[in-house]
Amino acid sequence: MTTTAEPRIGAHCHGGLKGAVKTARAIGAQAIQIFIGSPQSWKRSPPEAAVVDRFRAEVVEHDLGPVFVHGSYLINLAAQRPPILGKSVASLAWQLRAADRAGAAGLIFHPGSAGTASWDEALPKTVRAMEQVLEGYDGACRLLLETCAGQGATIGCRFEEMRDIMDALGRDERIGVCWDTQHLLASGYDVASRDGLEATVSAFDREVGLDWLCAIHANDSKVPLGARRDRHENIGEGHIGRAAFRRMLLHPALRPMPWILETPGFGGKGPDRESITLLHDLSRSPVA
Repeated sequence: MTTTAEPRIGAHCHGGLKGAVKTARAIGAQAIQIFIGSPQSWKRSPPEAAVVDRFRAEVVEHDLGPVFVHGSYLINLAAQRPPILGKSVASLAWQLRAADRAGAAGLIFHPGSAGTASWDEALPKTVRAMEQVLEGYDGACRLLLETCAGQGATIGCRFEEMRDIMDALGRDERIGVCWDTQHLLASGYDVASRDGLEATVSAFDREVGLDWLCAIHANDSKVPLGARRDRHENIGEGHIGRAAFRRMLLHPALRPMPWILETPGFGGKGPDRESITLLHDLSRSPVA
C-alpha cells in the first residue's frame, strides 16, 4: 500500500482560545480542535480581539494546525419546534464566523435530529437552515457535517443523507464532511475489518466524494458494529482495534486527513500524549 507524508495527528484540546494551545503542546498534538464558548449553552460571548489574535499567533509559532472548532451540541437544523430551529441557525451562523476569525479550517457540527419527521420532511428543513447559516458568508472556514452514530433519528448516519444535503446545496464549496470512526462503526460501517474499510471508503466516494472529506475524528468504540450509540473508547481498547487504525492511517485516501482524537485518554482526562504517540506509531507500521 502506497503511503504519503505522515498525517497530522491532534486532539480536541480543552481551554478554548485562551488555553488550548498550551494543552496541545503538553500532549504533543499537531492539529487542534477547540470549543468557542460552551457547547451546552445558547449564550454567545464574542471573544476579545486580543484573545483571538494571541491564539492565532501561538498556533503559527508552535506549528499547530489545521485548527478546527466543534460546534454546540444543542444545534438541531431539523428541529420541529420553531424556537429551537431559530436558535440553532443563529448559533451556528455565529460560531462559523467566530471560527473563521480564529483561523479555523472547519467548524464541525452535528446536523441534528429529524424527530418524528421522515427524511423527506427533514431534508428541506436542514438544507434551508444551512442556507441561512451560510447567507452572506465568504470566510475560509468550512462548515463540516459530522457523521453520526445513528442514535434515534439523528441526521448523518448514512452517506446517502450527506449526499442529499450536499446535492441540495449545489455542492457548495463552503461545506464538507468530517468522519468520526466510532460513529461510523456504530452506524453500521465496518471500518474495523479490512474489507469493511474498503467498502466504506468506496461507498463514501460513490455517494459523497472523497474530495469532500476534510477531517477525521479518531475514536475507538465501546459498542460493536451497528449498535447505534455514541460511545468513544481509547484507541486499541474498543471494537475497532489497533490493526484497523493502522489500516486507516496507511490508507492513501485517509492518510492525508488531519486526525483528531476525542478519546477518554489513558489517564481518564481526555486525549493525552500516550494516545497521540500511539497513532503516530501505528501510522509508521506496515499493515500486516
